[in-house]
Amino acid sequence: MTLIQSWRWFGPNDPVSLRDIEQAGATDVVSALHYIPHGEVWPLEDILKRKALIQSAGLKWSIVESVPVHEAIKTRNDESEYYIENYIQTLKNLSKAGLKLVCYNFMPVLDWTRTDLSYSLPNGAKALYFDWSDLAAFDHFILQRKNAFTFYSEEIVASAKGRWTGMSEARKKELSDIVLMGVPTEKSMPKEDLMKSISIYEQIGKSGLRDNLVYFLKSIQQTCEEEEITMTIHPDDPPYPILGLPRIASDEEDLLYIINKVPESFNGICFCTGSLGAGKHNVLPEILAKVGAKVHFAHLRNVKKNSKGDFYEAEHLDGDVDMATIMEQLIILNKNRERPIFYRPDHGHQILDDLKKETNPGYSAIGRLKGLAELRGLEIGLDR
Repeated sequence: MTLIQSWRWFGPNDPVSLRDIEQAGATDVVSALHYIPHGEVWPLEDILKRKALIQSAGLKWSIVESVPVHEAIKTRNDESEYYIENYIQTLKNLSKAGLKLVCYNFMPVLDWTRTDLSYSLPNGAKALYFDWSDLAAFDHFILQRKNAFTFYSEEIVASAKGRWTGMSEARKKELSDIVLMGVPTEKSMPKEDLMKSISIYEQIGKSGLRDNLVYFLKSIQQTCEEEEITMTIHPDDPPYPILGLPRIASDEEDLLYIINKVPESFNGICFCTGSLGAGKHNVLPEILAKVGAKVHFAHLRNVKKNSKGDFYEAEHLDGDVDMATIMEQLIILNKNRERPIFYRPDHGHQILDDLKKETNPGYSAIGRLKGLAELRGLEIGLDR
């Protein structure tokens, strides 16, 4: 049994078509109904319509990424039970449609965070970039969070002040838009709402957010077990607390806590090499060796970090992540499974004709096609 190569598709409005995915060599699709507001039930009719559309292109919808967890659940406020019931109904509808593998995250408020969506590489390609100085500048000067600079090193504070002084108004707006952006195709968050959420999470803290995740998993456990659904939590991206928001899926200790606290088989991990790889504290082969039995889905991408912890998304086989070792571990894990492990080329550079096109950040076609080709070649070579 081989690993299953998949591809993320944002639906009919995605600039990358299903035909493009088929030509890239993927067999399975990772998708979600992004047009449905967070917390609302996904109607079975809508799920079946998306599934039929994917199947009509000769592909298979195998992974749901993601069914967003509403903020009411993450903060466990008075509305949390309502949204948990909605989540359970969505899971039941997915199961009726034959969809049994769900990827989700428990990151407070914001999804993955970057500060530059078109960082130019020496060869002319463009990549996603995270710069701590830019984030600190946003935090202090745009968000105006109280005592924001106390959360950063002196080196980063000095750099942020200099960066802000020389920053154009256009770049200031761009930086704000990028940090406040949610998942591509979804709406961004007003900074006033972000500040309210930061205040709430200051009271919850890391331990409280951990408790809320466990409560959520326990609440959906019976449904997942009855419907044979596997949940896979995506690591925090980047794997550090940002803007005063806690993180609970950033390293080996976090992931072990999650799977030990809820050890039942429905509770799994999406192993994202880019998210975990952005952490200077993370040694990915060691983490995968510890949590591999719970990994059902993998996002494979690479990053290159500097001494401050800034990073850009590198080529899939050329970065700080030892992708050959990770792939070898996944192959070995997969051979001992009844169900195969899925992976997708996560993100990709804008290269060639995609440089002239408007694409979802990180999800251009040709860069991911290159990544998938490299990963498939690596897998075949190591397996043989």
